[in-house]
Parts: sequence; C-alpha cells; structure tokens
Amino acid sequence: MTEERVEFRVSPEHYKHWRVSCDGPVATLVMDVDEQGGLVPGYELKLNSYDLGVDIELYDAVQRLRFEHPEVRTVVITSGKPKIFCAGANIRMLAASPHGWKVNFCKFTNETRNGIEDATANSGQTYLAAVNGTASGGGYELALACEHIMLVDDRSSAVSLPELPLLGVLPGTGGLTRVSDKRHVRRDLADYFSTKAEGIGGKKAVQWRLVDEAVPRPRWDEAVAERAAELAGRSNRPEGAAGVPLTPLGKTRDDDAITYSCVSAKLNRDAGSVDITIEGPQADPPGDIAEARSADFWPLAVTRELDDLILDLRTNEAELGTWVFRTEGDPARVLAHDELLLASSGDWFANEVLHYLKRTLRRLDVTSRSLIAVIEPGSCFAGSLLELALAADRSFQLAGVFEDKDPDAEPATVTLGDINAGPLTMSNGLTRLQTRFWGDEAGYEAAGKRLGAALEAEDAADLGLITFAPDDIDWDEEIRIATEERASFSPDALTGLEANYRFAGPETMETKIFGRLSAWQNWIFNRPNASGADGALRRFGTGQRAVFDRKRV
Repeated sequence: MTEERVEFRVSPEHYKHWRVSCDGPVATLVMDVDEQGGLVPGYELKLNSYDLGVDIELYDAVQRLRFEHPEVRTVVITSGKPKIFCAGANIRMLAASPHGWKVNFCKFTNETRNGIEDATANSGQTYLAAVNGTASGGGYELALACEHIMLVDDRSSAVSLPELPLLGVLPGTGGLTRVSDKRHVRRDLADYFSTKAEGIGGKKAVQWRLVDEAVPRPRWDEAVAERAAELAGRSNRPEGAAGVPLTPLGKTRDDDAITYSCVSAKLNRDAGSVDITIEGPQADPPGDIAEARSADFWPLAVTRELDDLILDLRTNEAELGTWVFRTEGDPARVLAHDELLLASSGDWFANEVLHYLKRTLRRLDVTSRSLIAVIEPGSCFAGSLLELALAADRSFQLAGVFEDKDPDAEPATVTLGDINAGPLTMSNGLTRLQTRFWGDEAGYEAAGKRLGAALEAEDAADLGLITFAPDDIDWDEEIRIATEERASFSPDALTGLEANYRFAGPETMETKIFGRLSAWQNWIFNRPNASGADGALRRFGTGQRAVFDRKRV
C-alpha cells in the first residue's frame, strides 16, 4: 500500500479525524473524517469512510479514555457530519490495496472494536453509539461494538451491511458475527438484512434487534443525553480519581532495529526473522498501587512498548515471518510486580493495566507470525512474561548452562505465577495454561501444583511447559534449524497451521470473528469476483456491473 512505514504512536492534539470531549462522567467521540487526510494518496475519505489512519486514532482515543479519564463512565460515539454516521471502510482504499494490507487492516480494525467491548465489560466505560445518520458496512460494525445503539428516526437514516450486494465481499471485521451472536438477530432476518444494500431503519430496525432504539430527530439530543446519563449511573468507575497520562513512547527505529526502554527488536532480513528481547523490571515494585500510577510503571511501560512493536512489525515488516522472544532480568521482580497488580485488582489503574496486558497478548495470539520462545540463563520467563512462552508455537529451554561461556551461571528457569492462572485469558476465554492442557486435566493440575517454583529445563519439560530442552552442545543448532525451517515453509500454510492450533477449546464470539476473518477475507478478497479486474470491488462506483464466476466452490 505504501513504502512509508506506518506509525501507530499518535496523540489527541494531532488527530485528523476524531474530536474527543469530556463532560464529567460522559465523554463524546465525534467522528469527523478529513476527506483529504488519508494515510496514503489516491483516495478521498468521503462520507466518514475510514482507512487505517482513522482507526489508529480511534484506538488511541479508546486507550486514553481508559487510562487518562477514570471519571468517564459513558462514551458516546457519534458523527460530526450531517445525515451520515459512517460509510465504513473506504472502498477506493480497499480496491487499491494489496491483499495483505486488506487483511491486516481488517484485523486491526476488529481488535479496536474488541477494545471498545472490553472497556464496556471490564472498565465501567459503557459505549453508546449515537447513530445520527446512515451507518453502513464498517460504520454499522463500529456501532455494533457499542453496548447500546440509538438510531435517529428521520425516514432516511438506516443501518446496513451492504458488502455482499455491492462489493462481492463480507462484513468480515465482525459484522455478521456480532449481528447473530451479540445482538441475537434471527438467522432469516440477518440473511435478508445482509442482502439489502439500502439497509433498515426506524421501528423495524428496533424490532429486528439491529438497534436498541429509534428516536425522532426533534428529541435526538435530549434522548442521547438521557441515555448516556442512565448508562453512566450503572458504572463502578471511581469518583475523584486522577488519570494517568499516556506519555509519548520513546522509540528508536531504523532498518535493522527497533528499540524502546524495555523492549528491543533486531530485524534479520536475510533470515526473515526478528529477535525480540523483553527486559524485566530494574527495581522492586512500589509499596502500593497508588505509588505505581504512572506510565513508567513497568507492567504498563512494557505492555505499551510490546503493543506498539507488534503493530509496527505486523504492518511494516510483512516478510519477517518468525519472531524469536527472549527475556532478560530477575524473575522475582517480575513476579513481585504481578503480585502488586493482582493484590490491587479492585483499583481502577491496576485493573486497566491487567486488561491492557491481556489485550496485547491476544493481539500477539492472532498475529500471523511464527512465535518461538528461547529460554536461557539470565532469562525472566516468570508470571506475566511466561505468557510469551506459553503463547509461542515452540519453546526451547537450555538444560544446564553454557559451559564454555559462563559455567558458573544460574541455569535458566521458568516460573508459573498466580497471574498465569487468572486474568490473562485468550480469545477463547481460557488462560494460556488451560489452553495448553486442554483435555489433559492431570497435566493442568500437575502444573498448577508448581506455582511459584523456579523450574529448570528437565522439570519444565516433564510438566509440558516447554517444547524442547537441548543442552549447550546442541543449543545453537536447534535454534538455527527451527528458525531456518520456518523460513523454508509456505507462509500461507504456516498462517493456517498456527491459527488452527492456537485456540483449542471453546469457541467464543472473538474466536469466531478472527477465525472467520482469516478464512473469509483470505479467500474472498483473493477471488476474482471481488478483486479481479471485473470484480465488484474494482467496479464499484463505475456504473458497470461486476462480472461473477458463477461456480460455487
């Protein structure tokens, strides 16, 4: 799509497309997309349509509301343009984008929607969609991410998912799944709705559960304010708490390396891999959570940096398909920071940090890259950082020490903490430990009995917490073979392999969305019926009908 790197670090004073205002317990997010403010040249963002740049700002706004505004209990999302809420993803942008860009764009968009739902479910910030004009495609999907949807009843405004009849694709960032699984729209009605390009409005939209209420335009402002106040009254957000500013991330970036304060990455272009190192905390945690309320608090700092790195690599380095994770530091200090968070779970800030870490690890789970964890002497794969090894497709822990380098070193260990059995759930609703031992209750119980124990390679392997435990003679060769082997395989096949294995156990709305996103978008976006020269995406707006291959496959 663009040879320039995409930057995910933004701040409200530089927003082009959103306005944020807070009035006591109610915040308002106004979508007012700059038509000429596209991320790259070549398209206009008309009718509040969006590209990745619009969603990057939305993601930042959602994060800042959670951390910087503990007083906010309801967030109203509305439009700053007359008679249009949002026209969804920009079609010209999609038509001109390479396939991988489309899929990653849809993935990030849906992760942002999930963040909105997570704020409603876990932060006491309920999102209200004030749909003050037509919402189509991704615009309606944005509304679907909100807990409550209000639609202006003016005989012209409607909600719609027109992708199938107009574009030959599907509302693949969660639209169909949320219609059925979240809003419980009946299957036959959902089928009709998704083939009706003009959508449905007014009382019928309420009857079909597509929205929660339709309000006449003369009462619109009053009704939105009343509903926002009512939702705010249900919240458990603290009163009088001071927010924590998300200060700018320090980041150094060039062609070979990305460096932050706690996270660094070496880009190995010839090997198609990235060596990622996470540094544990340099000091013990503060005495209580009140002293920790700062963007410099290690769990928050490392999570912000890891989040930005994942997004940077996923978007800008598509050919670096294998990520190798290492850690450095004192495992005891990692566990101590974890314990402070868990002991303070009733505190709003601790709650936000835990859920942010959860969401970032979930972003790693759904990233189409091979993940390898390398556990060596000096590592701190303990508690929250052990989640990286549990998320990996394979893990290697050195048995013993490097006799030639440092024979007096302490052997590498991994340590399960209480945090591994609790809040850091995957998209399937299970912890990574539960997912690892899905269907193996004895294995899960055996691992659970070793909470807090620093496990050397043999014990970790016996418990099933790691994949392999080579000694120092075979160590370098084992790591080399694993990374080179990964680079030799088809990236497409690896993406399918990894996505299938990572989410054992029950299916949830979130696993459905990401599973279907991968399958639907990878297949449909590649087909000539959508993306071919005569396909619906390319012919949209030209006045010419798409030419379809009629074979069902």
